[in-house]
Amino acid sequence: MSGPLQGVTVIELAGIGPGPFAGMMLADMGADVIRVDRIPSPSGGSALEALMRNDSVVDRGRRSIALNIKDPRAVETVLQLATSADTLIEGFRPGVTEKLGIGPKDCMARNPRLVYGRMTGWGQTGPQAHAAGHDLNYIALSGAVHAMGPADRVPAVPLNLVGDYGGGAMLLALGVVAALYEAQRSGQGHVVDAAITDGAAVLMAAQCGMKAKGFWQDQRESNFLDGSAHFYGNYLCADGRYLSVGAIEPQFYRLLLEKCGVTDTHFSQQWERSEWPALKDRLSALFLRKGRDEWCEVLEGSDACVAAVLSMSEAPAHPHNRARGTFLEQDGVVQPAPAPRFDRTPGALPPAAPAIGRDTAAILRTLSRSDAEIEALLDAGVVYEVGGS
Repeated sequence: MSGPLQGVTVIELAGIGPGPFAGMMLADMGADVIRVDRIPSPSGGSALEALMRNDSVVDRGRRSIALNIKDPRAVETVLQLATSADTLIEGFRPGVTEKLGIGPKDCMARNPRLVYGRMTGWGQTGPQAHAAGHDLNYIALSGAVHAMGPADRVPAVPLNLVGDYGGGAMLLALGVVAALYEAQRSGQGHVVDAAITDGAAVLMAAQCGMKAKGFWQDQRESNFLDGSAHFYGNYLCADGRYLSVGAIEPQFYRLLLEKCGVTDTHFSQQWERSEWPALKDRLSALFLRKGRDEWCEVLEGSDACVAAVLSMSEAPAHPHNRARGTFLEQDGVVQPAPAPRFDRTPGALPPAAPAIGRDTAAILRTLSRSDAEIEALLDAGVVYEVGGS
C-alpha cells in the first residue's frame, strides 16, 4: 500500500455503514487495515446482510480474518492483534465490545498507545445511546433534515452522505488520525467517540452562524442555499435533463446573465427575497429553450458557476473527471479514486475487497500460531478461512 498512512496498522471490527467507509478512507491513504469478520452463516444470512457484506468498493484495501468472536480463543486473537496495532475501529452499540472482552480497557491494557475509534449514531452517552437508528434519524436530530426539501412537502430524504459518511465516517477517520498524531507525542492512546448526531451538527456550523446573524430562516426553501434563490438551484432543460446553477457572488451572477443573454432589469434585484419566485420562474422558462449539453457549451467551465447534473453512469465520462482520474475501474467495477491527493506520498487504488476469511491463516501466522494450531481452530469453528476446514 502507498500513501501517507503507510506503516499504520488498523484493526477494523466488521460492521455496516460508516465504520467500513472510515476503514476504506484509512486504507485508501495507505494504512494496513485488518478486518475482523464474522464467520459467514451457512444460509448466507438475510438479504440485507448479503447486500451490505463485503462490498467491492467500500471494503477495498483490507485483509480479512474471520472469527467466532463469542469464543474466548477468538477474543484472545483480537487482543493479540490490538497489541501490535496503531488503532482499532468498531461500530457496535455502546457496551457491546466491553461485553465481548474487546472494549477499550481490554485492548489498551495490552497496548496503552492504541487509538480506539468508536462509531455510533447517537454516541456513547446520552438518553438515546442504546437505541437503534439509522442515518435519517441521526441527521434529523441535528436540524439538517428540517432544512432540506421543498417548503410545501415533507422534508426530503437525502442519501446517507450527510450522516453515515460525512458526519460519521469522515469524522471518525479525522478523529483517529488526530489521535494518532497526539499519541506520537504523549505515548498514550485515545478513545475516539464519533457520533453521527455530533458530526451532522458540526456540518451545520455555517447555517448556525448565518442563523445567529439573522441571515438564515428556520423554514425550508427560504434561504439562498436551500433552493429558494433563483441563482442557486437546479433547472430542467429541453431534453429532460438538468443543469445546476450556483452564481452567488455578484460578478458571477452578472456573467451568468450575460452568457444567457438576459437583459431584463428585474434580475438586478438578486438579493431581494420577495423577487426570487418570479425570477426563478423566468430562469426556468429560459433553460427550457435548450438541452442540457447545449447550455453546457455556453456556460460550463466559465465563472458563471454552472455544471451539468450528471447521473452516476454519466459522471465517470465527464472530461473533467476523466482528466483528474476521479473515477477508476477495477475488475469491471467503476469506483471513485482515493481522495484527497498527496504530492509526496500519493495514494493508489487499493486491491478489491477480500473474500471473508481470505487471510485468516496468514494473519494467525503473524501471531506465531503454528499450522497445527490454525488447523485445530478451523476444525473447532473458532476461525474460518475460504477453502479451509
